[in-house]
Amino acid sequence: MFGLEKLKGQMKNGHENLVIIGGNSNAVLVSEIAELLGKPSADVLVGRFPEGEIQVQIRENVRGKDVFIVESICNSPNDYLMELLILIDAAKRASAKRVTAVLPFFGYARQDRKDRPRVPITAKLVANLLTKAGADRILTMDLHAGQIQGFFDIPVDHLYSINVLGDYFRKKGLKNLVVVSPDVGGIKMARAYASILECPLAIVDKRRENASEIHVMNIIGEVEGHNILIVDDLISTAGSLVEAVRALKQAGGLDIYAGIVHPVLAGSAIERIKKSEIKELVVTNTIPLTPEKQLDKIKQLSVALLLAEAIFRIHKNQSVSSLFSQVGVEA
Repeated sequence: MFGLEKLKGQMKNGHENLVIIGGNSNAVLVSEIAELLGKPSADVLVGRFPEGEIQVQIRENVRGKDVFIVESICNSPNDYLMELLILIDAAKRASAKRVTAVLPFFGYARQDRKDRPRVPITAKLVANLLTKAGADRILTMDLHAGQIQGFFDIPVDHLYSINVLGDYFRKKGLKNLVVVSPDVGGIKMARAYASILECPLAIVDKRRENASEIHVMNIIGEVEGHNILIVDDLISTAGSLVEAVRALKQAGGLDIYAGIVHPVLAGSAIERIKKSEIKELVVTNTIPLTPEKQLDKIKQLSVALLLAEAIFRIHKNQSVSSLFSQVGVEA
């Protein structure tokens, strides 16, 4: 990665054709990105008509410009997805040269396949909507399923926040640490964290006995007498995380931390986290934390620098892959 000073130095080379547009979903992150790029976000009206329809107007010239629209499909995902689609349409109709949809959090990603009869593949539907609206490129972070990139017929840059979270835990200097994947599907991510933190790997094997009974937790690997870091891409209701923490404690785990990229934190998640034995939950600001979700045991890290670097590299037609090639995962 460039780092802050190098990024500022690179930006001096001229970026008058770069335009940052932010929706309403994550205004603080948009401001951080714009500040890092040394360019204020565009003057845009994103409001509502009296009956609730979304009203959009780009209040500055974007003709021939390289436009990046930043919107997280979170919290009120239906509203913010619609905002993004309308903003893309507005930019295309204003003759923008290229429109990149920047999605720090790609909503609807959990519905990525037909795993039961008569269910949709909503991630594919959203990909189609973004493409049909006029997006020329997608920039996103830590997709719930990597194959979603293949749902698009336009270029997709898929970033990982492992450097941000990994650096935080490396600086904490936790001794006798074990990285734990909360399920078999997260082994690849957990292995990458274990590699950069130079520690062993364990897995929580979740099994449901039947349709009405709770999960039985089996631990694969040695956790007794170890500090533990659980890593995952998102936390929704926190049910699985709290179950994993309970099982790891029963197996002899010491202090338990979690590094999770996207803090959806829906339903009773906050109450569950409050009552759990988790020592610290570290998340990123791909999704903003509303006041009621700001607990002492929740630490939020910014991914603004990572996104700003990626935006700059795309604008300058430079490689984006170097931002994640060093972390042991592939785009």
